[in-house]
Amino acid sequence: SGVAWNKSHHCRLLAGLVPDQFQMCRRNLEVMHSIVRAARQTKSVCQKTFADMRWNCSSVQRAPSFGPDLLKGTRESAFVYALAAAAVTHSIAQACTSGELPLCSCGSVPSEVPGPDFRWGGCGDNLRYGLQLGAAFADSPLKSSKLGTQALKAMNLHNNAVGRQVLSDSLDTKCKCHGVSGSCSVKTCWKGLPNLAEIASDLKSKYLAAIKVTHRLIGPRKQLIPKEMDVRPVKETDLVYLINSPDYCMPNLHLGSLGTQDRQCNKTSVGSESCNLMCCGRGYNTYTEEVVERCHCKYHWCCYVVCKKCRRKVERYVCK
Repeated sequence: SGVAWNKSHHCRLLAGLVPDQFQMCRRNLEVMHSIVRAARQTKSVCQKTFADMRWNCSSVQRAPSFGPDLLKGTRESAFVYALAAAAVTHSIAQACTSGELPLCSCGSVPSEVPGPDFRWGGCGDNLRYGLQLGAAFADSPLKSSKLGTQALKAMNLHNNAVGRQVLSDSLDTKCKCHGVSGSCSVKTCWKGLPNLAEIASDLKSKYLAAIKVTHRLIGPRKQLIPKEMDVRPVKETDLVYLINSPDYCMPNLHLGSLGTQDRQCNKTSVGSESCNLMCCGRGYNTYTEEVVERCHCKYHWCCYVVCKKCRRKVERYVCK
């Protein structure tokens, strides 16, 4: 993240680039800030999105050295690939808007006719440019690499496309008001993307409804089709996976499971973060922690706030 990205030999500093990505780096040095930012966002957003689940995405910290949970075609790898593909497109699209990239600028003016109460203006996110470069960067390892089976490559390419499709579908109209005393007599609107956490939330829903598939010859070419006969055909917005995941209850390096021992759980919840589900029925330990927080805050004219510090005891629950 501290690299200046102003000389082509800097591309050698990134571990795990395939030749096509290396060439893209050399030709588009100015985009590398956005790509590195996307990688960092993918890690943090994935961990926040799955903080309440047994698999909490902690293994993504070792990228690009993935463990078995992200290498073998699991439901979890489907989510990570889709999120990473969306993130790199998202990052580049917004870098165009903020003026970081010399070869692109604001997104084009929408073709739809504006409503009577607003006009198109502002600077929309350049989704088209983001999709173009984002897809080239994210998909090239899957097209050039000799590693992995054809089924795994097809799965990852499909899930990359799902991530970008979810991002494209999220492009929404955003507006700013103008007028006397904020009267909003005139609105300027543009097309903008939500933050990556919202995309991750949509993809988590697709993760929970992901379809197990097999790679089979249908007509002249191989396609991903549902493993079970009574499941509907795979759509371009469905996440797909090849093998069942472990339950992630106990440590198992062969399966990429870190287990849930010492994970914090919620005693009163009935969801995935509940002590019963998170601890897999092993039970939990209770301990008390003292936390210091701001309290009794008063606003002083003008213009600052003074608070006291309060201490209180909080009960924590940790899986055995």
